[in-house]
Amino acid sequence: SLTLRDYDGQVAEAMALVRALNKMTKAGMPESVRIA
Repeated sequence: SLTLRDYDGQVAEAMALVRALNKMTKAGMPESVRIA
């Protein structure tokens, strides 16, 4: 099982990816995809 630290690291990576995708989406086209 993952330790809490490993889990937090994965969450931080995922959030960074989502932020990058949102920046590209807003720059390129209207937001049509929502990430929960």
